Parts: sequence; structure tokens; C-alpha cells
Amino acid sequence: MKLLFTGAALLLGNAFFCFAQDDLTEAIKAMDQKYFEAYNNCDMETQADIYDEDLEFYHDSGGLSTDKEALLQSIKDNICGKVSRELVEGSIQVSPVPGFGAVEIGKHIFINHMEGDSRPAPSTFVVVWKDTPNGWKIHRVISLHE
Repeated sequence: MKLLFTGAALLLGNAFFCFAQDDLTEAIKAMDQKYFEAYNNCDMETQADIYDEDLEFYHDSGGLSTDKEALLQSIKDNICGKVSRELVEGSIQVSPVPGFGAVEIGKHIFINHMEGDSRPAPSTFVVVWKDTPNGWKIHRVISLHE
């Protein structure tokens, strides 16, 4: 009887993890979509709300940014109306970080509308999402261009 109970508990535990992982993945995909909808439409208020106050943004050509306000100003000055982002469908992978949040890895394309809608090769991104009482926040970003 004890063996039967243990086996059932393991199966249910694995089922719970699968459901929890699916929920986490969907939540992070929704936040990715919300952020980049704001990014593509120059909604600076939504972007500011999604970025964590303790932000670190690592860019392979721009270096490290730790000033949230300066990053937002740079986006406003250099991105708004000039560049938009498209997610590579099916590229997002999400992993939990117990007690903290999640890590999202994926691929996306930035379209430069100032250069005839040029479409470079997809690039890789890594986002560490922090689960806070005020919702999911972008805590760390690694942006790579291949």
C-alpha cells in the first residue's frame, strides 16, 4: 500500500510540475508580448513599469546599462518609430528559477524602418524575469547579435 501511495504521489507531482511549467511558460510569453508591444508602439510608460528598478542590460555591442531611466531615454531617442521587433515563432524557452522568477531564452529580429525595413538575421536574447508582488519585472537582459 505504501508503494502504491508513493507511486501515485510521484505521478501527481510530475503532473503538477508539467502544469506549473506550462503556466509559467505562458505567463512569460504573455509578458514578452506585452513588453514588445509597448516597445514597438513607443509606450514608454508600460516599458518603464515592466523594467525592474535593479535592471542590468548586457548588450554585445552597446555594453552594460544599469540606469533604467537612461535606457528608457535611449529607447525613446533611438528606437521609437525607427525600429520594431518580431519574435521568431516557437523560439521561446522558459525555465523556472525557484524562489525568484524565470529565465526566458529566444530569438528575435529587429527591423530597421530607417533602412528600408531591413531584416537582419535573428539574434538571441536571454531575459531574467523577477516575480514581484507588483507582477513580473525584467531584471536582467542579455542581448546578442549574431
